[in-house]
Amino acid sequence: MSDFHRNSIEFRVWGRYALFTDPLTRVGGEKFSYQVPTYEALKGIVKSIYWKPTLIWVIDEARVMKRIRTQTKGTKPQEFSGGNTLAIYTFLSEVEYQVRAHFVWNTQRNELAADRVEGKHYAIVKRMLERGGRQDIFLGSRDCQAYVEPCEFGTGTGELDDAGELSFGLMFHGFDYPDETGEKKLQARFCHQKMVNGAIRFDMPEDCTVRKFVREMSIKHFGIGGSQRSIYDEAAELEGVE
Repeated sequence: MSDFHRNSIEFRVWGRYALFTDPLTRVGGEKFSYQVPTYEALKGIVKSIYWKPTLIWVIDEARVMKRIRTQTKGTKPQEFSGGNTLAIYTFLSEVEYQVRAHFVWNTQRNELAADRVEGKHYAIVKRMLERGGRQDIFLGSRDCQAYVEPCEFGTGTGELDDAGELSFGLMFHGFDYPDETGEKKLQARFCHQKMVNGAIRFDMPEDCTVRKFVREMSIKHFGIGGSQRSIYDEAAELEGVE
């Protein structure tokens, strides 16, 4: 077991296919999945369960519950110029993971300081997790529908529990977005990832030392009562009202 964080959630996510790729090299042509999920892909799943610009999700760790299997499929992705083209994608097949994550306040969002109500957000995310997420869940790509449910992290037997250590080398970790860093640029960060007996401990974003500039990007501003939903909507979610 790992150190406990406040506002922590634990869940199981599974699906028939997964496609975890490096977004800097996946534009067009063939796509080949990483063997394990990236930090950014798991963060995207948690944000589909529940997200507000007031908070930032941090992925603590994951367990790979099933053996790593791949499946190659011919697809017809849409081209930027219009029409379709033929490409070969290599997916992970029949995947299942346990994930532990927690949220912290986005201190770059001073305009939302009044929305930093810990109990409210934690209660809503627990409710949304029990419902299977606020939005559709995907495993790295919209082609890969997935499902989530609460679980107790570390329980159950995984097929890689005795697999020892496996290193994946330098691997895409996630993006540094301006609204989380305060800098008007989008950067991709990388880390040296490994898995030990099916368990993956992720470096925190600030600990990743390899970064690549992607492009300039401005910061979008939010406000209470504007982009934020009303307190009545959030109260209804707390009570389970559709």
